[in-house]
Amino acid sequence: MEYLHTDWAAMSSNDWQGVILTVLACVAMVVVYVMVFNPKNKAAFEAQNDMVLREESEYNNSGDKK
Repeated sequence: MEYLHTDWAAMSSNDWQGVILTVLACVAMVVVYVMVFNPKNKAAFEAQNDMVLREESEYNNSGDKK
């Protein structure tokens, strides 16, 4: 178990910034996954699934047809 031991008192500010950034990134990814895989949001994401194939002049900035 000594292998997994962390000396929290010896961590520098850069170490803490890295820990906080990693935890925040993990939480943000979980939030995005919940939003994407929520069946309630399926229609909104399905409406945008061909966004990269659309002609620029045919659609406005929000993705709605002109």
